[in-house]
Amino acid sequence: MNHLYADLPSTIFDVMSNLARDLNAINLGQGFPDDPGPEDVRRKAADEVLNGWNQYPPMMGLPVLRQAIASHFERFQGLKLDPMTETMVTSGATEALADSLLAVIEPGDEVVLFQPMYDAYLPLVLRAGGVPKFVNLRPPHWQFTREDLAKAFTSKTRAIVFNNPHNPCGVIYPREQLELLAEFCVAHNAIAICDEVWEHLIFDSKKHISMMSLPGMRDRTIKISSAGKIFSLTGWKIGLVMASPGVMRVLAKAHQFNTFTTAPSLQTAVALGLGKEDSYFIQMRASFQRSRDRFCARMKELGFAVMDSEATYFVTVDIAPLGENDDAAFCQRLVREHGVAAIPVSAFYAQDAVKTVVRFCFAKKDETIDAALTRLEKVVKR
Repeated sequence: MNHLYADLPSTIFDVMSNLARDLNAINLGQGFPDDPGPEDVRRKAADEVLNGWNQYPPMMGLPVLRQAIASHFERFQGLKLDPMTETMVTSGATEALADSLLAVIEPGDEVVLFQPMYDAYLPLVLRAGGVPKFVNLRPPHWQFTREDLAKAFTSKTRAIVFNNPHNPCGVIYPREQLELLAEFCVAHNAIAICDEVWEHLIFDSKKHISMMSLPGMRDRTIKISSAGKIFSLTGWKIGLVMASPGVMRVLAKAHQFNTFTTAPSLQTAVALGLGKEDSYFIQMRASFQRSRDRFCARMKELGFAVMDSEATYFVTVDIAPLGENDDAAFCQRLVREHGVAAIPVSAFYAQDAVKTVVRFCFAKKDETIDAALTRLEKVVKR
């Protein structure tokens, strides 16, 4: 068997979710909301299954969705995209990441990764033959410096994988950080594979800036978005990919020999969703912001050192003030002794991990959060 996959342990998400299920704990670990998603989008998918086309759709995606992608991102981010040459639909953002890495790098090429990171990044880089070079982000601000980038970029750098807004840190990177990163990409002729799946899940009237919009980056950025995140339909696995024609031509080849295509009923429904009025997106953000504010305020009252969350479904907590220095052990005790599942942020590192930060998902119903808070109160008292 392939040693890379054969030697991989179970993901922390499987471990904690299985424990939550086995122990009847409240799962604030895995990142999915209780909200079922917009009804009109779900009804459109159901209608298409019954009355629409259920055979192979075009490999690149249905034209109606590709046009919707171009229109949507021009409306919200000012990007001007040719729907027929610069957009593609994949079976989830993770597939899009795999396609991108397989298309961009040759064995031996270096890929810059920012830790903590989504757990798929490193295995996908290694499987494509890439050599990872890490930039370590540190709490509480999770920023990088010119010196950090200078150490990571070399003459062998072919690509970066950059997550903004960032999971698990909940950071939205400001323009000056993006411009610094773009400067290094241009200087080293590197492709930026930009995981921007949380771009609509942002709070406090902040704005998302896509790397693709920065000077010098239009033709060297692969922008990856997720309908599952935009519409709280995480099980649908619809990835939205944008790149210049020359890059997209090769991405399409990788996609063709991975999944080839994606369920047409879901594509049609996502096209409807992307065209929804601004009010939907405003209300969606307000709803998640309310959940964030409610959870964080109560956690602070209980005595937890809560770090700012500007985006995503998640908030991170520093457990060092509780006298804890091992987040993995803390999370094991939390689920076993107190009945709440969370994720140790050290699991998002390949090396030199921060071990005093824990991630909680706040995208849950009030009653679920309240029950978890009642249990978490005992942790601080202990």
